[in-house]
Amino acid sequence: MRNILILIFLSLTLNLVGCSAYKIDVQQGNTIEEDKLSQLKPGMTKQQVQFLMGTAMLVDPFHPHRWEYIYSFRKGGQSMKRKRITLIFKDGVLAKIDKSQLKEKVFN
Repeated sequence: MRNILILIFLSLTLNLVGCSAYKIDVQQGNTIEEDKLSQLKPGMTKQQVQFLMGTAMLVDPFHPHRWEYIYSFRKGGQSMKRKRITLIFKDGVLAKIDKSQLKEKVFN
């Protein structure tokens, strides 16, 4: 009888501890801010873009003219939200700003 009571007590204690586990916020990548995006203009050099936006999260070695700025955020174990912007350079200057994936996408 005593062993059964100990097992019940331990299982209840572990369940209560497991339910109260704190899950941290996880933020990764480049913060994409509207005021900085509005300052991006075609014709800017790579150095000017990097000064304004920071280092790109992804630069493909096979496509060095394309920079990807990716930002993801997961609040306390909830679904992940992600934003992305692609910058295309031609002859060392900014030629195109692709904001088609800027709208926040939600992933599980």
